[in-house]
Amino acid sequence: MTVGWTAPMIPYLISEESHIKTTKYEAEWLESALLLGAFCGLPTTIFFTEKIGRKRSLLLASFVVLFAWIAIALGDRMIYIFVARFFCGVAGNMAFVAAPMYVAEIADQKIRGFLSSIIYLMMLLGCLIVYCVGPFLPFYVSPLIGGSFAATELVVFSFMPESPYYLLYKNKPAQAKKSLEYFRCNVDVEKEMKEISDAINRQKTEKGRIQDLFLINSNRKALLIMMGLYIGQNFCGITIVMMNLHLILIEAGSIYMEESMAGILFAVIMLVTASGASLQLDKYGRKLLLVTSAILTAICLFIIAIYFNLKYAGYDILSISWIPIVIVMIYAATFKMGLGLVPIVIAAEVFPAKMKAIGMTLSDAMYVIWGFVSLQVYQWLANYGLHIPFYLFSACSLLLVLFTAFYIPETKGKTLEEIQFILKGHKSSDINSIQHYNT
Repeated sequence: MTVGWTAPMIPYLISEESHIKTTKYEAEWLESALLLGAFCGLPTTIFFTEKIGRKRSLLLASFVVLFAWIAIALGDRMIYIFVARFFCGVAGNMAFVAAPMYVAEIADQKIRGFLSSIIYLMMLLGCLIVYCVGPFLPFYVSPLIGGSFAATELVVFSFMPESPYYLLYKNKPAQAKKSLEYFRCNVDVEKEMKEISDAINRQKTEKGRIQDLFLINSNRKALLIMMGLYIGQNFCGITIVMMNLHLILIEAGSIYMEESMAGILFAVIMLVTASGASLQLDKYGRKLLLVTSAILTAICLFIIAIYFNLKYAGYDILSISWIPIVIVMIYAATFKMGLGLVPIVIAAEVFPAKMKAIGMTLSDAMYVIWGFVSLQVYQWLANYGLHIPFYLFSACSLLLVLFTAFYIPETKGKTLEEIQFILKGHKSSDINSIQHYNT
């Protein structure tokens, strides 16, 4: 909800009806404040996910978000909204690191992709809610709903056990066994407990310093994979489209659908497509969905760029003003079928236990930094015509196709330990013999 909140709210805040007088420049910084908060929250994310665990980090993030929504609802000056958005970014960063870690560490590898993707589905549901509520109901309603979700998580999630991986990592085998038994109902967990314990013991022999992300080949490859995916995500335009959807459609000048209704349809399509794609992650694999998604996204962005180019050149485009709405909706589907779903799943899979918190947090930092950069690039290039940034985003989508095809390994159906062997350069046929020898 915090990501999608600006799309319907900025048009209101810069309008004459706004209860807080806002300039267009201030409205743009409402978007950046979220990303700046996420970046500044990186040290706290690393510290808390390691020191207090995945579960408590998620509860802490919910607590911060709850008070941020209260500040947004009650704030009567822009400074309060800026501060609240900043802390939403801090909490969001922690949640988007701790949640994939938690889910990947409790899930069986056969359904890990699907379960990890649920995080993105909930994000899309939040966007849909704020798109439905924001344009039609009073300003305070969206924060009220967001605060209610945060309060619900604080109550319900408190009763969940910590990740068995984390508990074993912290030398708490009895609690880890209880946790694993909770997630593996009516199943003997002794074998899996031993596999997890052996994997953690092997990974504990590796160094866990931040510089080891760059010095150890497998860690460096994992980091480069995530950097490439997160940079690619942002320069495929999703942050810009989600935060500026209403303004982009207003600029397109379409007469076929109101911007508020288009925003709702956009969110519905993203949610439905991502839900369907999440069921295919463990069937068709990560790479196929990524490549297909990137190619189709590049085509959509190219068509949008051509439309704005024709408008900028002075052509009469009223008869084809339906194109932006249709292509934006197709873009919502093509992006979310792979690019908007797979990266967060891979992020929870490619880092070893000792480097997971640092690696995922630094990867998240790349997402935040390049999200901020892409936003600034868009706002700067848009001054010379909206077609220019969309041409750029289309080209970046094609570059991501090449990166995925030649650099990212397939992780479908692999245990977290098998993925580490693959990143170290071992062939799949060698993994079983290596594991047997080590055991």
